[in-house]
Amino acid sequence: MVDPRSIHEDPRVLPARPDLAAKYLEHRVKAARYVEGTRRSVVAPQAPVRSEPRPDGHLDTEVLKGEIVTVYDTNDEGWSWGQLQSDNYVGWLPTQALSDLGPEATHRVAVARTLVFPAPSIKVPPLESLSFGCRLAIARIESQFAVTVANEFVPLRHLVDVHHQERDFVMVAERFIGAPYLWGGKTNFGLDCSALVQLSLSACLVTSWRDSDMQEQSFIPKIEPAADHSNLKRGDLIFWDGHVAIVRDGSTLIHANGHHMAVAIEPIADAVARNRAAGLEISSVRRLEGLARKDQ
Repeated sequence: MVDPRSIHEDPRVLPARPDLAAKYLEHRVKAARYVEGTRRSVVAPQAPVRSEPRPDGHLDTEVLKGEIVTVYDTNDEGWSWGQLQSDNYVGWLPTQALSDLGPEATHRVAVARTLVFPAPSIKVPPLESLSFGCRLAIARIESQFAVTVANEFVPLRHLVDVHHQERDFVMVAERFIGAPYLWGGKTNFGLDCSALVQLSLSACLVTSWRDSDMQEQSFIPKIEPAADHSNLKRGDLIFWDGHVAIVRDGSTLIHANGHHMAVAIEPIADAVARNRAAGLEISSVRRLEGLARKDQ
Protein backbone atom coordinates (compact mmCIF):
# COMPACT_ATOMS: atom_id res chain seq x y z
CA MET A 1 0.00 0.00 0.00
CA VAL A 2 2.94 2.32 0.40
CA ASP A 3 4.41 3.74 -2.79
CA PRO A 4 7.91 4.99 -1.91
CA ARG A 5 8.32 6.58 -5.34
CA SER A 6 5.99 9.45 -4.43
CA ILE A 7 7.59 10.27 -1.09
CA HIS A 8 11.17 9.02 -1.10
CA GLU A 9 12.64 12.50 -1.71
CA ASP A 10 10.94 13.94 1.37
CA PRO A 11 13.60 15.16 3.85
CA ARG A 12 11.75 13.40 6.68
CA VAL A 13 12.77 10.06 5.17
CA LEU A 14 15.98 11.04 3.41
CA PRO A 15 19.17 10.53 5.48
CA ALA A 16 21.04 13.42 3.93
CA ARG A 17 22.61 16.63 5.28
CA PRO A 18 25.06 19.02 3.62
CA ASP A 19 27.91 17.50 5.64
CA LEU A 20 26.88 13.84 5.54
CA ALA A 21 24.56 11.41 3.77
CA ALA A 22 23.88 7.70 3.55
CA LYS A 23 26.15 5.88 1.13
CA TYR A 24 23.19 4.62 -0.90
CA LEU A 25 22.32 8.24 -1.73
CA GLU A 26 25.74 9.03 -3.23
CA HIS A 27 24.39 9.41 -6.77
CA ARG A 28 21.18 11.19 -5.72
CA VAL A 29 22.19 13.94 -3.28
CA LYS A 30 25.21 16.17 -2.73
CA ALA A 31 27.03 15.91 0.61
CA ALA A 32 30.56 16.41 1.94
CA ARG A 33 30.87 12.70 2.70
CA TYR A 34 28.89 9.47 2.52
CA VAL A 35 28.79 6.69 5.11
CA GLU A 36 27.44 3.16 5.12
CA GLY A 37 25.85 3.44 8.54
CA THR A 38 25.62 0.87 11.32
CA ARG A 39 22.44 -1.04 12.10
CA ARG A 40 21.58 -0.84 15.80
CA SER A 41 18.70 -2.03 17.93
CA VAL A 42 16.51 0.04 20.25
CA VAL A 43 16.87 -1.35 23.78
CA ALA A 44 14.99 1.35 25.69
CA PRO A 45 11.23 0.79 26.11
CA GLN A 46 10.76 3.86 23.92
CA ALA A 47 12.91 6.75 22.78
CA PRO A 48 12.30 10.13 21.12
CA VAL A 49 13.30 10.91 17.56
CA ARG A 50 14.01 14.64 17.46
CA SER A 51 14.73 17.14 14.75
CA GLU A 52 17.78 18.42 16.63
CA PRO A 53 20.25 16.69 18.97
CA ARG A 54 19.04 18.14 22.24
CA PRO A 55 16.41 17.20 24.85
CA ASP A 56 14.11 20.08 23.92
CA GLY A 57 14.32 19.44 20.19
CA HIS A 58 11.04 19.03 18.32
CA LEU A 59 9.58 15.53 18.83
CA ASP A 60 9.10 14.13 15.33
CA THR A 61 8.25 10.57 16.32
CA GLU A 62 9.29 7.83 18.71
CA VAL A 63 10.97 4.45 18.39
CA LEU A 64 10.00 1.37 20.35
CA LYS A 65 12.03 -1.41 21.90
CA GLY A 66 13.20 -3.91 19.30
CA GLU A 67 13.09 -1.50 16.36
CA ILE A 68 16.12 -1.29 14.09
CA VAL A 69 17.86 2.00 13.33
CA THR A 70 20.69 2.60 10.86
CA VAL A 71 23.00 5.12 12.55
CA TYR A 72 25.05 7.44 10.32
CA ASP A 73 26.42 9.89 12.88
CA THR A 74 26.99 10.10 16.64
CA ASN A 75 28.04 13.22 18.53
CA ASP A 76 29.81 13.76 21.84
CA GLU A 77 26.61 14.95 23.55
CA GLY A 78 24.97 11.52 23.49
CA TRP A 79 22.89 11.73 20.31
CA SER A 80 22.84 9.51 17.22
CA TRP A 81 21.48 10.50 13.82
CA GLY A 82 19.90 7.73 11.82
CA GLN A 83 17.03 6.23 9.88
CA LEU A 84 14.32 3.93 11.24
CA GLN A 85 13.93 0.64 9.44
CA SER A 86 10.17 0.47 10.05
CA ASP A 87 9.07 3.64 8.23
CA ASN A 88 12.34 5.27 7.02
CA TYR A 89 11.95 8.26 9.33
CA VAL A 90 15.19 10.19 9.97
CA GLY A 91 16.20 12.04 13.11
CA TRP A 92 18.25 12.25 16.28
CA LEU A 93 17.91 9.62 19.02
CA PRO A 94 19.58 9.28 22.44
CA THR A 95 22.60 7.05 21.88
CA GLN A 96 22.00 5.29 25.20
CA ALA A 97 18.70 3.96 23.85
CA LEU A 98 20.59 1.95 21.22
CA SER A 99 22.74 -1.16 21.32
CA ASP A 100 24.43 -3.61 18.99
CA LEU A 101 22.07 -5.92 17.16
CA GLY A 102 20.99 -8.89 19.24
CA PRO A 103 18.87 -11.96 18.50
CA GLU A 104 16.04 -11.41 16.04
CA ALA A 105 12.68 -10.53 17.62
CA THR A 106 10.19 -13.38 17.84
CA HIS A 107 7.23 -11.68 19.53
CA ARG A 108 5.63 -8.27 19.83
CA VAL A 109 3.46 -6.57 22.45
CA ALA A 110 -0.20 -6.78 21.42
CA VAL A 111 -1.82 -4.81 24.26
CA ALA A 112 -1.64 -1.09 24.92
CA ARG A 113 0.93 -1.63 27.68
CA THR A 114 2.57 -4.50 29.53
CA LEU A 115 5.15 -4.98 32.27
CA VAL A 116 8.50 -6.75 32.35
CA PHE A 117 9.41 -8.58 35.55
CA PRO A 118 12.81 -9.84 36.83
CA ALA A 119 11.25 -13.14 37.96
CA PRO A 120 8.22 -15.29 37.08
CA SER A 121 5.97 -13.47 39.55
CA ILE A 122 3.59 -10.52 39.30
CA LYS A 123 4.36 -9.69 42.94
CA VAL A 124 7.89 -8.45 42.32
CA PRO A 125 8.57 -4.86 41.23
CA PRO A 126 8.63 -4.67 37.40
CA LEU A 127 11.76 -3.67 35.55
CA GLU A 128 10.05 -1.61 32.87
CA SER A 129 6.84 -0.99 30.98
CA LEU A 130 6.50 -1.76 27.26
CA SER A 131 4.08 -0.27 24.76
CA PHE A 132 2.06 -1.80 21.96
CA GLY A 133 4.35 -2.82 19.12
CA CYS A 134 7.54 -3.33 21.13
CA ARG A 135 9.44 -6.34 19.83
CA LEU A 136 11.17 -8.98 21.94
CA ALA A 137 13.37 -12.00 21.41
CA ILE A 138 11.76 -14.76 23.47
CA ALA A 139 13.96 -17.70 24.50
CA ARG A 140 11.35 -19.92 26.17
CA ILE A 141 7.92 -20.11 27.76
CA GLU A 142 7.47 -20.72 31.49
CA SER A 143 3.86 -21.20 32.51
CA GLN A 144 2.15 -17.83 32.06
CA PHE A 145 5.34 -15.97 31.17
CA ALA A 146 7.44 -15.51 28.06
CA VAL A 147 11.12 -15.35 29.01
CA THR A 148 13.37 -13.08 26.99
CA VAL A 149 16.94 -13.88 26.00
CA ALA A 150 17.93 -11.47 28.80
CA ASN A 151 16.01 -13.69 31.27
CA GLU A 152 13.24 -11.18 31.85
CA PHE A 153 9.60 -12.22 32.23
CA VAL A 154 6.65 -10.84 30.27
CA PRO A 155 3.01 -11.98 30.61
CA LEU A 156 2.52 -14.41 27.76
CA ARG A 157 -1.06 -13.32 27.12
CA HIS A 158 0.20 -9.81 26.27
CA LEU A 159 2.37 -11.02 23.36
CA VAL A 160 1.83 -12.40 19.88
CA ASP A 161 4.20 -13.87 17.35
CA VAL A 162 5.83 -11.16 15.22
CA HIS A 163 4.13 -12.68 12.18
CA HIS A 164 0.66 -12.69 13.77
CA GLN A 165 -1.78 -10.73 11.61
CA GLU A 166 -4.75 -8.93 13.13
CA ARG A 167 -7.91 -8.96 11.01
CA ASP A 168 -9.38 -5.57 11.98
CA PHE A 169 -7.15 -2.52 12.40
CA VAL A 170 -10.10 -0.47 13.69
CA MET A 171 -10.45 -2.83 16.64
CA VAL A 172 -6.73 -2.43 17.27
CA ALA A 173 -7.13 1.37 17.33
CA GLU A 174 -9.88 1.01 19.92
CA ARG A 175 -7.33 -0.45 22.36
CA PHE A 176 -5.90 3.07 22.66
CA ILE A 177 -9.15 4.80 23.65
CA GLY A 178 -8.36 7.28 26.42
CA ALA A 179 -4.63 7.43 25.72
CA PRO A 180 -3.49 11.08 25.87
CA TYR A 181 -2.76 13.05 22.74
CA LEU A 182 0.93 13.83 22.16
CA TRP A 183 2.31 15.37 19.01
CA GLY A 184 4.97 12.96 17.74
CA GLY A 185 4.08 10.32 20.32
CA LYS A 186 3.70 6.65 19.43
CA THR A 187 2.81 4.91 22.73
CA ASN A 188 -0.06 4.56 25.18
CA PHE A 189 1.60 7.31 27.23
CA GLY A 190 0.78 9.65 24.35
CA LEU A 191 0.33 9.47 20.59
CA ASP A 192 -0.94 11.50 17.67
CA CYS A 193 -3.44 10.84 14.91
CA SER A 194 -1.07 9.36 12.35
CA ALA A 195 0.68 7.19 14.94
CA LEU A 196 -2.68 5.66 15.83
CA VAL A 197 -3.17 4.75 12.17
CA GLN A 198 0.40 3.49 11.76
CA LEU A 199 0.37 1.34 14.90
CA SER A 200 -3.05 -0.13 14.13
CA LEU A 201 -2.09 -1.04 10.58
CA SER A 202 1.21 -2.53 11.72
CA ALA A 203 -0.77 -5.10 13.71
CA CYS A 204 -2.27 -6.18 10.38
CA LEU A 205 1.28 -6.41 8.96
CA VAL A 206 0.66 -3.36 6.78
CA THR A 207 3.51 -0.86 6.55
CA SER A 208 2.50 2.78 6.74
CA TRP A 209 4.32 6.08 6.53
CA ARG A 210 4.53 8.03 9.77
CA ASP A 211 2.81 11.37 9.06
CA SER A 212 -0.75 11.96 7.92
CA ASP A 213 0.15 13.83 4.72
CA MET A 214 2.41 10.96 3.67
CA GLN A 215 -0.30 8.44 4.54
CA GLU A 216 -2.83 10.38 2.46
CA GLN A 217 -0.51 10.31 -0.56
CA SER A 218 0.23 6.61 -0.31
CA PHE A 219 -3.14 4.98 0.35
CA ILE A 220 -5.55 4.26 -2.51
CA PRO A 221 -8.29 4.30 -3.67
CA LYS A 222 -9.71 7.74 -3.03
CA ILE A 223 -13.41 7.83 -2.12
CA GLU A 224 -15.72 10.79 -2.65
CA PRO A 225 -17.75 11.08 0.58
CA ALA A 226 -21.49 11.72 0.30
CA ALA A 227 -22.78 14.96 1.79
CA ASP A 228 -24.27 13.02 4.70
CA HIS A 229 -21.23 10.66 4.86
CA SER A 230 -23.58 7.70 4.33
CA ASN A 231 -21.18 5.96 1.94
CA LEU A 232 -18.33 5.77 4.44
CA LYS A 233 -17.34 2.28 5.57
CA ARG A 234 -15.57 0.88 8.59
CA GLY A 235 -11.82 1.31 8.09
CA ASP A 236 -12.01 4.30 5.76
CA LEU A 237 -9.46 7.00 6.56
CA ILE A 238 -10.72 10.60 6.61
CA PHE A 239 -8.02 13.20 6.02
CA TRP A 240 -7.94 16.89 6.77
CA ASP A 241 -4.88 19.12 6.44
CA GLY A 242 -2.63 17.77 9.19
CA HIS A 243 -5.09 15.24 10.59
CA VAL A 244 -6.45 11.74 9.99
CA ALA A 245 -9.31 9.80 11.57
CA ILE A 246 -10.52 6.21 11.24
CA VAL A 247 -14.16 5.45 10.43
CA ARG A 248 -15.70 2.94 12.87
CA ASP A 249 -19.17 2.67 11.33
CA GLY A 250 -21.70 4.77 9.44
CA SER A 251 -21.86 7.44 12.12
CA THR A 252 -18.70 7.43 14.26
CA LEU A 253 -14.94 7.66 13.95
CA ILE A 254 -11.93 7.17 16.22
CA HIS A 255 -8.93 9.47 16.30
CA ALA A 256 -6.19 10.89 18.49
CA ASN A 257 -6.91 14.61 18.55
CA GLY A 258 -6.11 17.85 20.30
CA HIS A 259 -9.78 18.71 20.93
CA HIS A 260 -10.29 15.79 23.32
CA MET A 261 -6.54 15.62 24.09
CA ALA A 262 -6.94 11.86 23.82
CA VAL A 263 -7.84 8.99 21.54
CA ALA A 264 -11.61 9.30 21.38
CA ILE A 265 -14.69 8.09 19.55
CA GLU A 266 -17.06 10.76 18.29
CA PRO A 267 -19.77 11.24 15.68
CA ILE A 268 -18.40 11.85 12.19
CA ALA A 269 -20.74 14.82 11.79
CA ASP A 270 -19.37 16.48 14.95
CA ALA A 271 -15.74 16.12 13.85
CA VAL A 272 -16.52 17.42 10.36
CA ALA A 273 -18.44 20.41 11.75
CA ARG A 274 -15.75 21.31 14.28
CA ASN A 275 -12.99 21.19 11.67
CA ARG A 276 -15.12 23.16 9.21
CA ALA A 277 -15.60 25.86 11.84
CA ALA A 278 -11.79 26.01 12.11
CA GLY A 279 -11.51 26.41 8.33
CA LEU A 280 -10.65 22.79 7.56
CA GLU A 281 -12.55 20.73 5.02
CA ILE A 282 -12.04 17.03 4.35
CA SER A 283 -9.16 16.77 1.88
CA SER A 284 -9.77 13.13 0.97
CA VAL A 285 -11.10 9.78 2.11
CA ARG A 286 -9.03 6.67 1.47
CA ARG A 287 -10.47 3.16 1.54
CA LEU A 288 -8.36 0.33 2.95
CA GLU A 289 -10.08 -2.79 1.63
CA GLY A 290 -9.91 -5.98 3.67
CA LEU A 291 -8.39 -4.52 6.83
CA ALA A 292 -11.51 -3.95 8.94
CA ARG A 293 -13.22 -7.33 9.08
CA LYS A 294 -14.84 -7.19 12.51
CA ASP A 295 -17.44 -9.79 11.56
CA GLN A 296 -14.88 -12.49 10.71
